[in-house]
Amino acid sequence: MHPRLVLFADGDIAPSIPVCDHYCGVEERMRKSLALQLQMGPVFDVTLDCEDGAPVGGEAAHVRLVSELLLSSENRFGRVGARVHPFDHAAFADDVDVLVARAGKRLSHLMLPKPRHLHDVQRAVAAIDDVARRHDLAQGPPVHVLIETHGALRDVFAIAALPRIESISFGLMDFVSAHRGAVPAAAMSVHGQFEHPLVRRAKLEISAACHTAAKVPSHCVVTEFKHPKAVQAAAERAAHEFGYTRMWSIHPAQIQPIIDAFAPTVAELDEAIEIVHAAQDARWAPIRHRDVLHDRASYRYYWHVIERAHRTGQPLPAESQRAWFGVTG
Repeated sequence: MHPRLVLFADGDIAPSIPVCDHYCGVEERMRKSLALQLQMGPVFDVTLDCEDGAPVGGEAAHVRLVSELLLSSENRFGRVGARVHPFDHAAFADDVDVLVARAGKRLSHLMLPKPRHLHDVQRAVAAIDDVARRHDLAQGPPVHVLIETHGALRDVFAIAALPRIESISFGLMDFVSAHRGAVPAAAMSVHGQFEHPLVRRAKLEISAACHTAAKVPSHCVVTEFKHPKAVQAAAERAAHEFGYTRMWSIHPAQIQPIIDAFAPTVAELDEAIEIVHAAQDARWAPIRHRDVLHDRASYRYYWHVIERAHRTGQPLPAESQRAWFGVTG
């Protein structure tokens, strides 16, 4: 039997989506990002930005451009989403109507920024699904939520528990700004964001809420985009210390360092494959591997390592690739 069927009950395994979410909003950068995804494969998502990417007064034209890109041949893998305006913004309804009506089946996700509390998220999801039904879709695309306000952080466990939510991200800069100067600007830097107690608390709350509800926690941006080593170091801390399984990119140079940081090492992957194969051979009973005892608790951990390798494009043995992911490699 497939490891997912044996090791996890319904709802206990998080969605399997790429570890990197790349944001862009200017037309030239959006097209370049889609071209890069065609080149690298679906190892990262592209999120086309209708919020900060849209010029003031040009929101309607911008969302129509985004819908055209979603429908184009450049969206080969179906791993392109869009960030809409906040629920209380005048452009939210038009964003959702255009994107879902014109490109609903091609959207990998919609990102909802700046909810003030749980009720905002509930109303936004209801509005998205209402538009989907009006256009003969069973429901709208998966919804991602960006936690940037005190109220949304307070409600993050309830937000993560909503069935339509797939992933929750942390909005570092707006969250720091919401403290009205009480949190220093240094807390937005590549190092300071991991050290300030209030920012650390927010990151940990979001991660814990996502893991409680089997959703994907997505780490915030690193604005020092000309320093790939700093980006990779931040991604490694996000993954290894804070439990994040996905991270934002805001520059193409950040994509590969993020993917590398979230990928298991060759040694970790080899060990995971050995243990899961041995577990299958033992019909998932406890085993002894290199003088260490393993049972279903550790099998779950090692299966996650294998899934992470698959999401980051690491090569698997052809037999494992075929048996576990339905494709040859």
